[in-house]
Amino acid sequence: MLIDLHAHQLTKEMFNQHPHWGPFWDQGTLRVGDWSLGTKVDYAPSLDQYYEESFSPEVRAESFRKAGIDKVVLSLPFHMVSYHTEPDYAIRYARTVNDSLAAYRASNPGLFNFWAHIPAQDPKAAAAELERAVTQLGAAGVSMGGANFGGKEVSDPAFRPLWEKASELGVLIFVHGYNQSVNWGKDAMKDPYDTTSIIGMNHDETLFFWHLVNGGVLDDFPQLKVYITHGGGFIPYQLWRFNETNKTMAPDSKNKKDVIEYASNFYYDLDVHHPAMRRAVTEVVGVDHLLYGDNFSGSDSHSGDLTDGFGLVDEDREKIRSGNALKLLKNIV
Repeated sequence: MLIDLHAHQLTKEMFNQHPHWGPFWDQGTLRVGDWSLGTKVDYAPSLDQYYEESFSPEVRAESFRKAGIDKVVLSLPFHMVSYHTEPDYAIRYARTVNDSLAAYRASNPGLFNFWAHIPAQDPKAAAAELERAVTQLGAAGVSMGGANFGGKEVSDPAFRPLWEKASELGVLIFVHGYNQSVNWGKDAMKDPYDTTSIIGMNHDETLFFWHLVNGGVLDDFPQLKVYITHGGGFIPYQLWRFNETNKTMAPDSKNKKDVIEYASNFYYDLDVHHPAMRRAVTEVVGVDHLLYGDNFSGSDSHSGDLTDGFGLVDEDREKIRSGNALKLLKNIV
């Protein structure tokens, strides 16, 4: 069995929810406020056309079938997370996103599930929406951007209600960075090469790890389980440096143990683009802490199976492809 935990999904209901922030489908590309995903578009379908051609349940199901994917957990594109907006709108938008993803799931519940979207700039409201999405709508877990939740980082004590709810529900937290330039206002297009996505996502995903550990969150909530995509940002590659510098260069850190001792709280995927790097991640974190996620059909998606080509035995491949996920996810039919 193959369970893909990293595939973004558009629904029509996600659009035109705010007069400024949208999100909008504008001349064949995504626009959020003053930011847009580039200006050079060779093909400019309408939102209805684009959805029917690429994101309708029938089209997606056939794409997953051809790729050998048995189950998939979907998330909204992270350019659209709206953590920078006013809380009232963010709460309403999160409900709209989750309701639309739940309806999408209902079209093929054996194949589709989804990560709950939350208004993370308001942790109390986020906890309430997480509970609704998991217990009423059937979400498999919760998604969060890597950094900057309305100016807060995850070490902020304001997040305690969210960690309490995530721990109570026993949900996996899916961490995926987002483009920080979306909230730069008129300066948004000063990031013409989408650097805050292409490079910044890995940086922000690493920040999530760093703030969670240094802030002592995992000492207070040791049962939290976190999945960091894109091969873990920079974490597996710099983990031992983080372990040492936490002791020498972060004197105000609150963690009670060495950084490396929190490894059991974290999971990663193999969404990196060379077998040698996948082998390295596997050797550092171990197969019991790897999940399958590949940004299916996205901007940096892969061909072939991420567990092929670097010497895994069948038992370990199946842990990564589905076994570990089945132990961690909620509401998987």
